[in-house]
Amino acid sequence: MKARLNGIVALAIGATVIGAAGFAPLTPAQAQPPPAAGQDSGRVNSQDAQDSGRFKNRDKDKDGGKDKEKKNTVSKALAKPLKAAQDAMTAKKYPEALAHLKEAEAINPKTPWDEHLINEMYGYVYAHTSDFPNAEKAFEATLNDPFMEQADVPARVKVLAQINYQLKSYDKAIEFGTRAVKGGYADEEIYTLVSQSYYLKNDYKGTIKFVQDYVDNEAKKGQTPKEQTLNLILSSCVKLDDSECTSRALEKMVTYYPKPEYWGNLVLTLFQSKSQNDKSLLNTFRLANEVDVLKRPDDYTEMAQLAIEQGSPGEAQHILEKAFQKNVFADARTQDKNKRLLASAQKAAESDLAALPKVAADADAAPTGDKNVGVGLAYLGYQQYDKATDALSKGLKKGGLKYEAEANLLLGIAQLKAGHKDEAVKAFKAVKGDPNLERIANLWTVHAKQV
Repeated sequence: MKARLNGIVALAIGATVIGAAGFAPLTPAQAQPPPAAGQDSGRVNSQDAQDSGRFKNRDKDKDGGKDKEKKNTVSKALAKPLKAAQDAMTAKKYPEALAHLKEAEAINPKTPWDEHLINEMYGYVYAHTSDFPNAEKAFEATLNDPFMEQADVPARVKVLAQINYQLKSYDKAIEFGTRAVKGGYADEEIYTLVSQSYYLKNDYKGTIKFVQDYVDNEAKKGQTPKEQTLNLILSSCVKLDDSECTSRALEKMVTYYPKPEYWGNLVLTLFQSKSQNDKSLLNTFRLANEVDVLKRPDDYTEMAQLAIEQGSPGEAQHILEKAFQKNVFADARTQDKNKRLLASAQKAAESDLAALPKVAADADAAPTGDKNVGVGLAYLGYQQYDKATDALSKGLKKGGLKYEAEANLLLGIAQLKAGHKDEAVKAFKAVKGDPNLERIANLWTVHAKQV
C-alpha cells in the first residue's frame, strides 16, 4: 500500500507546497503614498508665506471654514523652513527637504497642526527615499491625529499595510489590512497582503481562516478564487500536517482548477484513508482512472484484481488493456504477470458476457434488487452504459439492497459515461450511508461538471 501511495501521482504534496505562497512581493513603488505633503491639506501658499509668514489649510468645512482655517495655520516660526522643505520636495531634492524638516521639527513650541504637517511631509520624503521605517512612523502618526480627512483614510491605511509588509512587520500589516477589510475598502491587493502576512509569520490557522472567508465571499458573488489563493490554503494545511484540511483544500483546487497534479494529490488522500475497504478501494481506483492519475504498474494490477473479485471481469480486461497500450509494464517479469492476468480476465469476461442475458432475466424475477445491481456492474465493465443504467435503476427501484450507496454511485458513473450529466449528478448526490463512497461521489460530481 505504501509503495502505491508514494507513486500514484506525478507530484507529491510537498511539490505542491513549493509555489503555494508564491505571490509577487510588493515593490517599494507600490508602498509609496501619493504626494500628500500638503497638496490638498496644508500646501505651502507662497503668497501667504511672503505676506504673513503662515501656511493655511485650504480645506474648509461647511459651517466653520474660518475657525478651521485659523486652527489649521502653521506657526509663524515654522513658515520659512517648511516653505523651503516644500520647495525641495517639489524639486525632488529629498535630502534637502529632510534637512529643512528637521530644522522645523527642532522649533518649539509647535501646534498640533504643525506636527500634522511635518509628519505628512516627513512621510512623503521618507517614502520617496525608501526609508520605510521612518515613513511608517510618520504616516501612522497622521492617521491617528484629528486632521486626517476621512476621505483620505482608505489610501493611508493601504499605504501603512504595504509599508509594514515591506518591513516584515506582519502583525501591523495584518492590523491595517484588516482595518481596510472591515471598513469595506480593501481591494484584492490588500487581501493578498494580509493572507501572505499570516502565512509568512507562520500563523497557518490564521491564514486558513482569513483566506477561506475571502474565498467564500468570492464564491457568493459568483467569482472564481485565484489559484494562488487556494494554494495558500493548501500549503497552510500541509504545514499543519492536517490531512483532513489538506484533503478539503485539494477538493477546492480540483473544483476550480482540475489539473492532473491536484487530482493526483487528492486521490492520494483517498487511498490514505484508514477506513478503506475493498469496495471503496476499487471505487477510488475507478475515479483515479477516470481523471487519468493512475501511474504505477501495481495500480493497474491491483485494480484489475479487485474488479475480477467483485464481479466485473470486463472492467479488469479494459484496465489491463489500457495499461499495455500506455506501456505501463516496463520489465519482462511484470509484463508476463499481467499478460496472464489479462488472459484470465478475458476468459472470465467472455464467459460472463455470454451468460448475462439469462442472469439479467433471473435478476428481473428476483424480489430484491441486488442481482440487478450485479448485472449493472457487469454491463458497466463492458462499457455498455445504457444497459448498465437500466439494470442499476431496476435494482435501486426494487430496494432491499445490501450496498445501496455503491449502487447509486455506479448508476451515476454509468449515466455520466452515457452522456446524461444531470441524471448522473442526482445519482451521485443520492450516495448516502458510507463516508468513503459519499466522498468519492462528491468528487465524481465535481468531475461531472467539468466534462
